[in-house]
Amino acid sequence: MMKKTRLVLCLVVAFALFSGSAFAYLQPNVNLGFTSFLDGGPPAGPGHYLSEYLQFYTADKLVDGPPGEVDAWVLLNQYVYQSDQAVLFGGKWGLNVMLPIVGLDASSPVVSDNSGIGDLLIGPFIQWDPIMGKKGPIMLNRIELQTIWPTGDYDNDRTLNPGSNHFSFNPYWAATVFLGPKALRLGVNGYWFDQLTDTEINGVDAGDDERVFAIGPGLVWHLSQDSHLFLNTYFESSVDNRPEGERYNLRFVHHF
Repeated sequence: MMKKTRLVLCLVVAFALFSGSAFAYLQPNVNLGFTSFLDGGPPAGPGHYLSEYLQFYTADKLVDGPPGEVDAWVLLNQYVYQSDQAVLFGGKWGLNVMLPIVGLDASSPVVSDNSGIGDLLIGPFIQWDPIMGKKGPIMLNRIELQTIWPTGDYDNDRTLNPGSNHFSFNPYWAATVFLGPKALRLGVNGYWFDQLTDTEINGVDAGDDERVFAIGPGLVWHLSQDSHLFLNTYFESSVDNRPEGERYNLRFVHHF
């Protein structure tokens, strides 16, 4: 059994979601760059949402690892249902379901890759209505009890796999603070990943801790009340025991 304890601090105050085993040596499935602006809640209130994410990650250096390069394409398909029924302190229940399709390309004499369907994510959540001010919303808050199921493609003979081959439970809190309502928002987004305890496999220390810091420009364009387009870029640095590269993320959200 693999035992891991990590702390992830994203600059957008979103603590865990999904990344996939393609982007590190032994990290769990956490959110590195998929969400940024407006992560504290669905952008148009109760209803059904479909989101499509297209992310490209490229690393020309495997820090503290074997020589080589890694490229990864991830198509992340997301369905969200936000109810209008309050269940806890005014918070309304909802459900988040995500399924990735991952393409991996490793260029290394000792690293092999495997592409295909990633792990299924199912996350029941509680969403609170916006805290309102005189000029509009001030803050959004959500708590999600996220589960990641080992349904993805996994080959024990491959170094990199779209599936993790183990169950994960990643509860998190996400919040968004509004500085003013705008149709186009420009800003800085980033993430900070720091492993606090050593990874163990069957009770044996499996290596040094992983860490990475990334920052870059981002934007969200509100095409209408129901359609929203996100674009985020991240440049990684301060890396230990994992790939160091660049991440580009395109996300489209539509509310029905």
